[in-house]
Amino acid sequence: MNKLRESENIREYNDREYNEEFEIPLLIKKNQGSSTVLFRASRTPFPIISNLFETREKFLKVFGFKNLEDFYRLVTDLKPEKDPYVEFDFDKYYEKSNYGLSKLGALKYYEKDGGFYFTSTIFIAKTELSYNASIHRTMVIDDYSAVARIVPRHLYRIIENNKSLGKDTKVTILLGAHPIIELVSSISPPYNQFEFELIPNLLGKKLPIVKSPLWNNPVPLGTSIIIEATITNEMVNEGPFVDIMGTYDRIRKQPLIKINGIYTLKEKPIAVHAILPGGGEHQLLMGITKEAQIYKAVSLVVPKVHKVRLTQAGGGWLHAAISIDKNHDGDGKNAILAAFGAHPSLKHVVVVDGDVDIDDPNMIEWAIATRFQADRGLIVVKNARGSTLDPSANDGISAKMGIDATKPLNGSFIFERAKIPGEM
Repeated sequence: MNKLRESENIREYNDREYNEEFEIPLLIKKNQGSSTVLFRASRTPFPIISNLFETREKFLKVFGFKNLEDFYRLVTDLKPEKDPYVEFDFDKYYEKSNYGLSKLGALKYYEKDGGFYFTSTIFIAKTELSYNASIHRTMVIDDYSAVARIVPRHLYRIIENNKSLGKDTKVTILLGAHPIIELVSSISPPYNQFEFELIPNLLGKKLPIVKSPLWNNPVPLGTSIIIEATITNEMVNEGPFVDIMGTYDRIRKQPLIKINGIYTLKEKPIAVHAILPGGGEHQLLMGITKEAQIYKAVSLVVPKVHKVRLTQAGGGWLHAAISIDKNHDGDGKNAILAAFGAHPSLKHVVVVDGDVDIDDPNMIEWAIATRFQADRGLIVVKNARGSTLDPSANDGISAKMGIDATKPLNGSFIFERAKIPGEM
């Protein structure tokens, strides 16, 4: 918090109490791309913070990387540390709280949301051999019960395994964790490989932890709020909720979560991170590690990858633009296929030459207009696995399209974009 204030890139709304229903989300959205925002809210005593890393520039600064390519290389080569932790005494740093969930900073973001949501909640659960950490949106039902969207990945597998044994699932839920904890929790390493064991390679040192008081799960020291909870086998309604595309996800039956204990950091200030659904932080947190996987996969089939972008209009998830150098006229198509393999949710991919700035949508369109012909540069894949976040897909079954908008290797100067001497 102090570092943010020193950077003068934080806007504090503390002149009055701001409403968690719509008012705070609207101000978060208005400040996207400019200021980190910190709110004094009406229902919670804890500050609410947002827009920590909603742009790539902020992302690099927050996580300490010089450029995205360095991040891509590191995150795709991360290995678990054999001795990753330094453990501290829980009672020295945390105290039991009398607050219920309604006092912890949940927001109602959009007009048709099913309720007040936490959007940065990290769930820690035991696997057969290790632990799992993952981020799940969590809707408040009352002070001591909630419901989260559990997609069919690792936590879902843990819940199903426990259910087959007639058991509930004990979870530790984190609120107000350091951004690096959020980032690592959004990575999907193999099952039984604990995400937190990757953190020392990002920090350059061991991760300080405490053990949660009821379930004995490892928790990064400094996390603002620790919630001990039980995921039951009772199913209740979750949603509607706005997903990464800015559209409403439907109401689903999801497991009821009962709260067993809430604990807060003794050292102040405590802040709760609110991630705007469909906003820049949501897109980067979900998508930037997928960008890294695309970068690595495409780098194996072409001489050079300049940039990879999961585009903002594509939700940071469905559409990719890739700029490359090639040494064969088939390299553009190989890059498209490699991208689809690296990120199965991709729907559309555009590949351009290295002289095209893919951070400028107009330049991408210019490349398509001048270097692409549909009868020779188009790839269409029917009935492939896509993304359930695409409302036009049929239960995740999608058509995929790749556009090779690279110029031919023997192309003359007619493909060059004209420049005036001295023009940047």
